[in-house]
Amino acid sequence: MYAIIKTGGKQYRVQQGDEFRVEKLEANVGDKVIFDEVVAVGGDKLVVGTPFVEGYSVEAEVLEQGKADKVIIYKYKAKKDYRRKNGHRQPYTLIKVTGIGASAKKAEKAAKAEEPAKEEAKAAPKVSASMKKDELLAVAKEMGVEVDAKATKADIIAAIEAK
Repeated sequence: MYAIIKTGGKQYRVQQGDEFRVEKLEANVGDKVIFDEVVAVGGDKLVVGTPFVEGYSVEAEVLEQGKADKVIIYKYKAKKDYRRKNGHRQPYTLIKVTGIGASAKKAEKAAKAEEPAKEEAKAAPKVSASMKKDELLAVAKEMGVEVDAKATKADIIAAIEAK
């Protein structure tokens, strides 16, 4: 099984056990890193995301933080006495892929998102005497309580609380 992940503005094709360099990540050596931006997952069947595959992640371990070899930048213009020399060492993080699969974090997040929605559906709206008669009638209608439009506020509140 392989996955294509996005990190540091680049995309990488990774398999379990692969070691490769990515743009510097804020993690210490030995830390576990989870890449949630999985573009595609391949194996028996290819799954391509729009833009990312939901429910999949790649877990990796940080092996090393370092700097790449120096790259020399030399600018020169003939007959103009113009020369500029610069160097740059790009920081990187060496990681090793430890697992590809369903994301526990995303599954947990999805479960938490469903729980409050269920609780909100069960919770009855709060009713108080300071509410207007029109608001009370709307709440009663929403809850399925039949109340006469000519009823007093106290009667409407009693009918709602009875249900």
